[in-house]
Amino acid sequence: MTTTSNDMIYSVLDNNLSRIAGIKGAVLLSNDGIMLSSYLLDRPQGERVAAASSGIASTMKAISREIDGGRVIRQLVEMDDRYLCIVGCGEGSTLIVVTSRKARLGELGGEAVRTAQALGEWLGTPERSQAPTSS
Repeated sequence: MTTTSNDMIYSVLDNNLSRIAGIKGAVLLSNDGIMLSSYLLDRPQGERVAAASSGIASTMKAISREIDGGRVIRQLVEMDDRYLCIVGCGEGSTLIVVTSRKARLGELGGEAVRTAQALGEWLGTPERSQAPTSS
């Protein structure tokens, strides 16, 4: 990804996720577990969260296929001190949002889904290529 792409992704993440009480960070990852961008997390931590969350997201998609559940909209993991919200962004990526337990679950889920939709629309827009020239 180019620096401009990373700046745009960061801007979308910041504009949407900064509204969530207790936001601790977020990671946008490709379906193969590669971190595309992180928000409020340092690079090594973002990469570890991306790799681990990729397995959770893949497992939920497999379960949904098995039970004819359709598209997985979001997954919420509750921990003693954190919430983790996993949301698909279109066909090729997943958004992971980490908050403290101060976050309101409805707000977390809603903002995470809205952010993922905005990213999915932006990431899903094909790049323009030059028209082929005839010889």
